[in-house]
Amino acid sequence: MENFIIQLLNGLVASMLLFIMAAGLSLIFGQMNVINLAHGAFYLLGGYIGLSVVRRFDNFWLALIIAPLIVGGLGVIIEYLFLRRLYGTHRHLDQVLFTFGLALVASDLIQWNWGAYVESVAPPTLLAGHIPVFSLTFPIYRLSLIGFGLLLALALWLFLERTRLGAIVRAGVSDAQMVSGLGINIHLVFAGIFALGTALAALAGVVGSPIRPLYPGLDFEILILTLVVVVVGGLGSLQGAFFGSLLIGMADTFGKAYLPEFSLFLIFAVMAVVLLIRPAGLFGLKENGQ
Repeated sequence: MENFIIQLLNGLVASMLLFIMAAGLSLIFGQMNVINLAHGAFYLLGGYIGLSVVRRFDNFWLALIIAPLIVGGLGVIIEYLFLRRLYGTHRHLDQVLFTFGLALVASDLIQWNWGAYVESVAPPTLLAGHIPVFSLTFPIYRLSLIGFGLLLALALWLFLERTRLGAIVRAGVSDAQMVSGLGINIHLVFAGIFALGTALAALAGVVGSPIRPLYPGLDFEILILTLVVVVVGGLGSLQGAFFGSLLIGMADTFGKAYLPEFSLFLIFAVMAVVLLIRPAGLFGLKENGQ
């Protein structure tokens, strides 16, 4: 029973980390209709920037601020110089080719700057201890990550559903030309959304580095899991990203714990079952809008 509880908590930790990643990818696709295959590279870049900040200033909290700001600013530059030319429902292939190429370039630059070593970041001193769970102990940092993910999910939902800017963003997805006609700079809004999405990926890289070490190739591993989450939850749905993360995070954790030989198969089996029942994902819209 104790082992089951520990795996359940580990599953929640993995789910919240996946949600932070999937939320950024879902925002970018759902609000901008852009397929961003460089999302994993932004995760890894954020993690390595956070590592450098911790080494330089010995302050994890500072890394939690600086890494998302730097990567979010980089996202604005990429959106302005490149992605803005690739908007449109008929440009998805161009978007895939560009963002995949960007991911490959970013991976090489990261390896060139930080090397090919496996790196990890120690959790902040405030969250470095353990607390008892039945007859075992569980890291405080992992528990705090569960709470952080839940708070972030609430904040993003409030932003999109209860603020004027969120309404502008949702209207811009439906009819960008109409929103522009009202005097709103929709390109500026989209740049902000892309910056937020990339900053969330960097944030996931920082908060995940004490749990999941950084190494070349992690960007594509985390990208695959994030894409599975987004597909299971429904493309562009923040609610779907949350529940999809819970489903895939639990499947991944319990699969590795109890069926390690079939853990990867289990993830894709879950995705296949969901898509057989709900082809558009758990919370995705069908083509007719139903």
